[in-house]
Amino acid sequence: MKAVRFHEYGGIDVLRVEEVERPVPGPGQVLVEVRAAGIQPGEVHIRAGELHERWPATFPSGQGSDLAGVVVELGPHVRGARVGDEVLGFTHARASHAEYVVVNDVNLTPRPEGLSWDAAGSLYVAGTTAYATVFAADPGPGDTVVVSGAAGGVGSLAVQLARRRGATVIGLASTPNHAWLKEHGVVPVEYGEGVAGRIRQASGGTVDAFIDTVGNGYVELAVELGVRPARIDTIRDWQAAAKVGARTDGEGAAACAVVLGELARLAARGDLEVPIARTYPLERVRDAFGELERGHTHGKIVLRP
Repeated sequence: MKAVRFHEYGGIDVLRVEEVERPVPGPGQVLVEVRAAGIQPGEVHIRAGELHERWPATFPSGQGSDLAGVVVELGPHVRGARVGDEVLGFTHARASHAEYVVVNDVNLTPRPEGLSWDAAGSLYVAGTTAYATVFAADPGPGDTVVVSGAAGGVGSLAVQLARRRGATVIGLASTPNHAWLKEHGVVPVEYGEGVAGRIRQASGGTVDAFIDTVGNGYVELAVELGVRPARIDTIRDWQAAAKVGARTDGEGAAACAVVLGELARLAARGDLEVPIARTYPLERVRDAFGELERGHTHGKIVLRP
């Protein structure tokens, strides 16, 4: 089978699509033929070696967590899955950017009718991260919550989940994404110099919670706006969070098939939009990550093996 590999830390030029042996599922595992697999900013930092102390790579390394596809083989003692099932799920083995991937049966959930392969294959990391950030910041009716990076993969889901809880949501994003935010009931605010004043004006002077998907000083901005640290959640700036006592709940706080299944059902019913910025064939993995690393994409970038 074909799979994405890198043999050293570096830029997108270290990514290769190689022929490797097709894996065999072990006890409690299934083999999934991958139809779609999302890519993540975190994978960029891992591949560049920036997170070596936290998440070291073993070479040659694969990559990819998100996946959606069809079950084609069962290992011993599998429960809840059959050959031919259409599923979405995740792997922690950095292996989903491939034609086939072995997945633990407990990390899969059925693909609901009406959910596209692209949305299904890019929902896990962004969806569970957004779910965790909203749970941590705890916005509700009468609250105003600010979301940085509101049009990105995580942010675009977090603003919708916060709105479903009845909160007023202010989304920080570039002007081209403001129309989409307005369509989803979000108050758009341009990021950049002077953003604190624009947030105060949009919020009427009171911000109750802050979800930071970007880093770059937003934790400090939230404190400046008067948000209690217990209601600030960041998935990027762990150092600032430790300094002020903010939360750092992300994917790991909601990493289970139960949450993924709930999000998938919301998306299939049309109650949660999973924006897809662009899709690429597996062979163009470098182009996919090149677009991701340029930034300002609205929604997810997806590989199609």
